[in-house]
Amino acid sequence: MDEQDKLLKHMIIEHKMVIADVKLVADFQRYILYWRKRFTEQPITDFCSVIRINSTAPLEEQDNYFLLCDVLPEDRLLREELQKQRLKEILEQQQQERNDNSFHGICMFCNEEFFGNRSVLLNHMAREHAFNIGLPDNIVNCNEFLWTLQKKLDNLQCLYCEKTFRDKNTLKDHMRKKQHRRINPKNREYDRFYVINYLELGKSWEEVQLEDDRELLDHQEDDWSDWEEHPDSAVCLFCEKQAETIEKLCVHMEDAHEFDLLKIKSELGLNFYQQVKLVNFIRRQIHQCRCYGCHVKFKSKAELRTHMEEAKHTSLLPERKTWDQPEYYFPTYENDTLLCTLSDSESDLTAQEHNGNITIISEDTSKLHALKQSSILNQLLLHEGLKN
Repeated sequence: MDEQDKLLKHMIIEHKMVIADVKLVADFQRYILYWRKRFTEQPITDFCSVIRINSTAPLEEQDNYFLLCDVLPEDRLLREELQKQRLKEILEQQQQERNDNSFHGICMFCNEEFFGNRSVLLNHMAREHAFNIGLPDNIVNCNEFLWTLQKKLDNLQCLYCEKTFRDKNTLKDHMRKKQHRRINPKNREYDRFYVINYLELGKSWEEVQLEDDRELLDHQEDDWSDWEEHPDSAVCLFCEKQAETIEKLCVHMEDAHEFDLLKIKSELGLNFYQQVKLVNFIRRQIHQCRCYGCHVKFKSKAELRTHMEEAKHTSLLPERKTWDQPEYYFPTYENDTLLCTLSDSESDLTAQEHNGNITIISEDTSKLHALKQSSILNQLLLHEGLKN
């Protein structure tokens, strides 16, 4: 950016050349090289608007400046092509990062190391430290993004209000107490790390988000007879098979993989949330190519699937305490439709009673002062304060 500013300053002073809306040029270097070549082929006045300054002054004091902007169709087309090319490159980079399992990163808040996919670290910081920079699939150039944030913290700068503090502990307390464990959305420095900023020429994420559907109302019709709803499909826990209903998917998993989800739910007396945790546990194990029956890790999902089917480990679930953990409330895959199709029937309440789960009764708030003195929450808050 420093070199770009120097070049623009040079062109204004030495050549009276001004480029309009430079910030909207997706690839400044390619843009400059293109026009450098074109100016050798035709006079500059064939492309640029001529702006005369001091037009009422004597002729020797008058001067002409040249404005290059997207009013010129050729310039507009060039900017659009550069934008499309940049979007293509960004999407390719994003796809590469989504599939990359060689990522290595360190949490900015607890220094825990993470290996595998970038989503492991990002989800950890969101879940354990309430630091959420967005869904991993919406981020591009993730390593550079994390390095930029870490550099700010190393310089004792708050990521949200961007104030600088005297030491690390003061910064940590500030971000925790002020709930500043998030980035500043007004800082344009972060725009390049979000795919949404590359989607439309000349529009930032804020402008895209603020757009409404008013232009669609002009063409609104009362006839909805041609509306066709395409229901989302749930994906099998062990392969890529999809089905529109949980019943069809369960039949497939029982026939193809000898895994009876409904039978397991009934035998173990699983309520809705326990089903969610079990599904998320299995999803994560399969994603990591690890057999949950014998804990052996394989090179690919195909090898894992063959092993589990031959060894009949698909139905060999580990002990309940292994998968009935809070961490498995969080889905392995975004928009996992299978989770939305799990049943929450009246029988779940009966199953819960069989499991010996304790019914939670709210505290009596009629005597609020006494409650504040005796509530168990005071102990929890004290414990958290000492821990922090």
